[in-house]
Amino acid sequence: MRVLVTGATGYIGGRLVPRLLERGHAVRVLVRDRDRVAGRSWAGAVEVVEGDLLQPESLAGLGKGIDAAYYLVHSLNQSPDYAALDRRAAGHFASALKGAGLVVYLGGLLPRGGEASEHLSSRAEVGEILRAALPVTEFRAGPVIGSGSASFEMVRYLTERLPVMLAPKWIENAVQPIAVRDILAYLLEALERPPQGVVDVGAPPLTFREMMVGYAAVRGWRRRIIAVPVLAPWLAAQWVGLVTPISNRLAVPLIRGILHPLVGDVARARALFPGIVPLDYREAVERALEKIRAGVVETRWSGALGAAAAIELQDWEGLVKETRTLHLEVPPERAARAFMSLGGERGWLVWEWAWAVRGLIDQFLGGPGLRRGRRHPQELLPGESVDFWRVERVEPGRLLRLRAEMKVPGRAWLQWEAVPEGSGTLLVQTAIFQPDGLGGFLYWHGIYPLHQKIFSDLIRAVGRLAEKP
Repeated sequence: MRVLVTGATGYIGGRLVPRLLERGHAVRVLVRDRDRVAGRSWAGAVEVVEGDLLQPESLAGLGKGIDAAYYLVHSLNQSPDYAALDRRAAGHFASALKGAGLVVYLGGLLPRGGEASEHLSSRAEVGEILRAALPVTEFRAGPVIGSGSASFEMVRYLTERLPVMLAPKWIENAVQPIAVRDILAYLLEALERPPQGVVDVGAPPLTFREMMVGYAAVRGWRRRIIAVPVLAPWLAAQWVGLVTPISNRLAVPLIRGILHPLVGDVARARALFPGIVPLDYREAVERALEKIRAGVVETRWSGALGAAAAIELQDWEGLVKETRTLHLEVPPERAARAFMSLGGERGWLVWEWAWAVRGLIDQFLGGPGLRRGRRHPQELLPGESVDFWRVERVEPGRLLRLRAEMKVPGRAWLQWEAVPEGSGTLLVQTAIFQPDGLGGFLYWHGIYPLHQKIFSDLIRAVGRLAEKP
């Protein structure tokens, strides 16, 4: 079957594409920037079409020869007026896919007996637009639980970082989560059946409080959650945005979506797809954590660093990451030679007094400080020490990753990559921190204003060193 996938670089789409290929389908993906696909393992096995659902002229021929299509896009993170953008995108897609035999759309559950949030109403409206023009199977799902999903990350970070929580009374509302494994199974199985209209899917329901307590139980922790009668959704979302990696723009609609019970009628799903038995919430959490520990998280809720970005601060999967990039008109080997020489007698090029003070503090706390230096001024081998760092990974001419051995409330890494770009090199510098509980979280954000300046100066200094004749 020839299948079109929109949202192929997103959380669900990025996992769906390789599974479609495994089943023998010919896959066409629609992306706004084909470079976003280039690094994926399946990039060479799909047909890539560059286009934008908000620009109908770019969609000419999109549906030609297509038997079925997946609609997995939304504009929630792009604009405050996301509902209008989604309305336009769905209309343009419907026009471009006339003649398709099946469209599979992933929407959201709607509350029973309560007013739907703007976000959930928009998802339902998109479904109506698609069903009015095309043969559609629309799966309506609640929070998706899987490694890297926004809902899972929100629960995870709130539970990990707050041993005691004051929470609004609507945490007692029932919700119906679903494991990412199961939503992918439904999406795949939909190709084997004619259009089914709206189908609610989900695991056994539980309250949002039970989701947090259940996550804590899987980790072997105890958490105290105190429900209070007043905590406005906007204020709750600001707190979520502060404590978790979820941006306020995304947190607000997520929070407003659970102000009322969110439980679907899954009887049709059981009848139509008897072979799919959704995992319960606890097992979904256990599987997500296993994926994270094994380092095999396929996709995440947030996009990767864009080509035009010079700096990005991320908080994801328990890791805080600050990535900076700088274009250099030198070969990658010269850029790599520069960062391979850092530490020891050469030092760290910038803010030497700050490095020295940090080294003295580390020695006072029982750490190695800067006294270890390095074995060779240019050559590095995995496992060697460089001041208070340990070489964790080295790829000559391309990459260096150092793991911190100084005393910090968590684990830290500093990495450089030399990536060919045009006639020169893209120097990529990434600082990574895995905080140990709330103390580590406060440490990172408390010291980040200084780190921000140091990291900014450091990448420029490495660049200057690389460009020296």
